[in-house]
Amino acid sequence: MTSEVIHKIKSLSRSFRPDLREFFAQDVNRGQRLSVSACGLLFDYSKHWVTDPVVASLTDALREAGWDAAVKRLTSGEAVNVTENRAALHMALRAQPEDHTRVSADAITQAAAERARCVAFAEAVRSGARVGASGRAFTDVVNIGIGGSDLGPLMVAEALSPWVDGPKAHFISNLDGAHAADVMKQLSPETTLVLVASKSFGTQETLHNASKLKVWIADALGEAAVAHHFAALSSRPDRALDFGIPEASVFDFADWVGGRFSVWSSIGLVLMIALGPPVFERLLAGAREMDHHFLEAPLAENIPVLMGLLGVWYRCGFGCQSHAILPYAQRLAYFPAYLQQLEMESNGKRVSLDGSPVTTPTAPVIWGAVGTNGQHAFHQLLHQGTVIVPADFIVTANPVDTDLATHRMLNDHALAQAEVLAFGQTEAESVAVYGESASHLASHRACPGNRPSSLWLLPELNPEALGALMAAYEHKVFVQSVCWGINAFDQWGVELGKSMAAQLASGDESVGSSSTQAARQWLKKHQN
Repeated sequence: MTSEVIHKIKSLSRSFRPDLREFFAQDVNRGQRLSVSACGLLFDYSKHWVTDPVVASLTDALREAGWDAAVKRLTSGEAVNVTENRAALHMALRAQPEDHTRVSADAITQAAAERARCVAFAEAVRSGARVGASGRAFTDVVNIGIGGSDLGPLMVAEALSPWVDGPKAHFISNLDGAHAADVMKQLSPETTLVLVASKSFGTQETLHNASKLKVWIADALGEAAVAHHFAALSSRPDRALDFGIPEASVFDFADWVGGRFSVWSSIGLVLMIALGPPVFERLLAGAREMDHHFLEAPLAENIPVLMGLLGVWYRCGFGCQSHAILPYAQRLAYFPAYLQQLEMESNGKRVSLDGSPVTTPTAPVIWGAVGTNGQHAFHQLLHQGTVIVPADFIVTANPVDTDLATHRMLNDHALAQAEVLAFGQTEAESVAVYGESASHLASHRACPGNRPSSLWLLPELNPEALGALMAAYEHKVFVQSVCWGINAFDQWGVELGKSMAAQLASGDESVGSSSTQAARQWLKKHQN
């Protein structure tokens, strides 16, 4: 069924001739009409290669792909992660009891109970009721994790930095010892709390870095101090206990919480400590509101559904291989990286749910950077390159902790980039601007336009808006997985890489190809 649906989308694209100039000329209200407001945000998709009939065809295709049944499986707690026999109930992490008709009541209850434990711990740290081994209050909290246990909290901490009023948050993820070393230089053992964030509590990078800080604390304050300075966030509390972390400082999250969907769980403890539980609750509230919109809005007026279908339209209908994320907000600097994991780890799959090879392209490459920096780096390719790269612009109406005049200038740049991508400049228009004397440069100055983009408008970068934005992209991933008939919730390619690293670490010189063996020998020879 999925292959038939994608075949229809491909057939539709072959007979469709996108022309954004013509679309806007024929419909003076297109900008307002092809926009959806929800959760206090506006999603403008008018600069995309769609018409009303195309949107209708795409939503019909989603229904044909089994949309209603797929949503029911997701929300009821069925094992939609078929290769690991797990549910994907991350919406329960931000749900309230009255949401039991939308998502599993048992999951809501379970998530709320563990969140209450996290809140109590965070408040104790923030108030000074919980202190380090020497009796001093914590001034810094270090989150040690990688992947979903790092990217989500890191991105949110940076995005909501104006709301930080507790211990300063730091993040260590990379196995490269420079990362831990650079962070540790900023810290004092007496006033540092360490959170070890690992779903399995078996991730090599995380445990290695945690062990480094464990030694650092023990050397400075004694072995007994470790229990005062460490907490764990894991679905394997037994392993955290074996590491030496007291049971009261081990915070669980269910196996139905995927790593890249886990920031709403106990993985968000670093945020509760730095920002305070009320701010974290506001983040959850924004995501919850987007969940309601996603589950209740008609498909043609449903922001995550439109996002997902547009992505499938470009990937399968026109062969677009990448998608740019362009936040015009410095504090969203980590947002493209966060979405890289969310989308590429979720939908970067080559087999269908039943294990058979897919017959269509799946996830594109997700990349990007904050504006206006990107304008002076890669926007040249977006405007005049030989590839089409759909893009998402993210713009806020009001600044937070900065001046309005500068913010208006920033927004002018964002809107200008989206406008020029869509409408470009012909050679004749170039001559009209620069004069006949510059006509020999007309072909160089011309920009073809007709480059598609979405425009997100947020009132400001606050906890509610950020939560809603994050949830929208989570749901987009699920929409696309349904269209492609793939499992968005496993990551066996990641696991294979971990397995090979473990084999190499065993010391067996015969592991790997001749290339790998030669590289290992060269590195060993040149190590001091």
